[in-house]
Amino acid sequence: MIVFPLSAQNLEHVDEIAPFSEGLAAVRKGNQWGFINEAGILTIPFREDIYWNENADSSRTDVLSIHYPTFNEGLCVITKTVEDGVPVFGFMDKKGVIVIEPEFLNVYPFKNGVTTAVLLDKTVKGENEFKLEIYAYKFFDVLLKDSGEITDYFEKRDNILMTLKRYTTPIINAKLLSDNLVSVYVPEKGWKIKKLTVKQ
Repeated sequence: MIVFPLSAQNLEHVDEIAPFSEGLAAVRKGNQWGFINEAGILTIPFREDIYWNENADSSRTDVLSIHYPTFNEGLCVITKTVEDGVPVFGFMDKKGVIVIEPEFLNVYPFKNGVTTAVLLDKTVKGENEFKLEIYAYKFFDVLLKDSGEITDYFEKRDNILMTLKRYTTPIINAKLLSDNLVSVYVPEKGWKIKKLTVKQ
């Protein structure tokens, strides 16, 4: 991606300006967001995949808490929708380069380069009589590094409906407790403490 900086005085008709985070502030035009630096220069052009939620829930700490885009440990949440209109999330860096492809149904902010998330694993199962692909969905709570590497799979998830009318963003059932411990919720069994298999 090539970035074409614009001078601050040319940046007009902006609908919303978010506070600075890690040296950049999000600016919105319609449904598109970009980022300016502290000199007022647009360093990440306006684009539609930067995630925000005008109905953000401030009582949560996952993606549903994000009212406007910010950077956390050099990463900002981006989104796209899968074929049924369900949103999946990934991350871009401060240059606007996608470093983690959107494939997560929910994710916590990174802390010391790691986080937990709900992974959507979508595979082609075959074709129907109309030659349209049929997909199989699998879901897992995972440990995710800021490089995009998944280092731990915790629990396989069930009962996540992938049609937009019946879909709700799943709660993440894995939470980091420390650099080498995670708590994992197992339905009907409660929480368990697990040591991480890969050092951070």
